Amino acid sequence: MEVKLLEKLNPTDAKLILECLPQRIQSAQKAHATEIEYPIEAVIEMAIASFLDPEALSFVDCKPGRGQ
Repeated sequence: MEVKLLEKLNPTDAKLILECLPQRIQSAQKAHATEIEYPIEAVIEMAIASFLDPEALSFVDCKPGRGQ
């Protein structure tokens, strides 16, 4: 299997990640995506990036350890 490095999640990968999460988290992520009118892949990316770096908006600006 070939792996492509991207600067952002694609919809297919986001769907796979979402399906691995508990139902309540899936629902919360989908509701937040609808509320802010962003694609689900952007919302998942923002959630992970903010866990790694509270000051990051996305993987592109994520610098783990900076916000601690």
